[in-house]
Amino acid sequence: MSALEVTWYFLVVLLFVVYAVLDGFDLGVGFWGLLTRKDEDRGVLARAIGPVWDGNEVWLIGGAVALYAAFPVVYGGLLSGLYPAAMLIVFALVLRAAAIEFRGFSDAKGREAWDAVFSVSSVVPVVLLGVALGNLLRGLPFDSFGGLAAGTLDLLNPYALLVGFTALAMTAVHGAIYLTLKTRGALRKRAEGWAMRSWAAYLVLAAAACAWSVARMPHLMGNYRDYPAFLLAPVLTFGGLVAVRVYLRRRRYMRAFLSSALSIAAFLFSAALALFPMFAPVLGDPQRGLSIANTVSSSKTLTAMLVIVLIGMPLVLIYEVYAYRTHAGVVDAKESGYRP
Repeated sequence: MSALEVTWYFLVVLLFVVYAVLDGFDLGVGFWGLLTRKDEDRGVLARAIGPVWDGNEVWLIGGAVALYAAFPVVYGGLLSGLYPAAMLIVFALVLRAAAIEFRGFSDAKGREAWDAVFSVSSVVPVVLLGVALGNLLRGLPFDSFGGLAAGTLDLLNPYALLVGFTALAMTAVHGAIYLTLKTRGALRKRAEGWAMRSWAAYLVLAAAACAWSVARMPHLMGNYRDYPAFLLAPVLTFGGLVAVRVYLRRRRYMRAFLSSALSIAAFLFSAALALFPMFAPVLGDPQRGLSIANTVSSSKTLTAMLVIVLIGMPLVLIYEVYAYRTHAGVVDAKESGYRP
């Protein structure tokens, strides 16, 4: 493996990590819409993420494009088996965008319907992306042509579902903390309670996923034995999670939010470091599968794409910073709904 190939492996990981951190909180806000009864409060939830959700999803597109350009065999091989789930994720994200945009132009019954769509379509992508990550860690059955030889139900195995619900708890914590920064009064108090309860669920599920990985999947431990410095990632995962609890109790919400972001990033990097240099090992034979060596594009492609990324990423970051600074502060509860 060349340094350029390794750089691209972790660059793809970084793009998906940034997506998880940024879109994670607004997907988490959508989850809490399931427990929000007042129309005014649901309007606040929509307005809290209304100005920034679309910019957050740019990182998912960027990660998918980078994967396609740098490791096309991985993109094609995984999509061949995960196509129904991928289309369901896209469909849910489209419906979610429609719900955010249209609720502000609807009557009371219309807003209630769009709010339900918003919440359900926020939960579905999180769980399915978590299930996909769980299957990558566990290993996938590939046929002789490099395509997945598994049906949708095969992918809904207990370990993958555990990772999927861990992801849901993770975003629920992140979203609840974000709401403590964007709301006031009774709704903020409820968001504090949501954050505390979902924190406990996240801790239990993350610990269970970690214990299952260590006990039942020795192929995920090899890099940690060979490179002890990699252990910093799982340490930061749980360290960030502990910090979330501490800062929530002290009502230091911004620090709690940053600690939650650190925990999410470290969790995903822990998975990437466990798999490296593989993207998806073969189930039952983890030494084979889709790796950097047998899926990477040419050096010219990687070099050209790296130039594009080095130009494009700062532009996206500038837009993100501008959007967050422009719409900083608490959401006005009197203005129910988000109007583009």
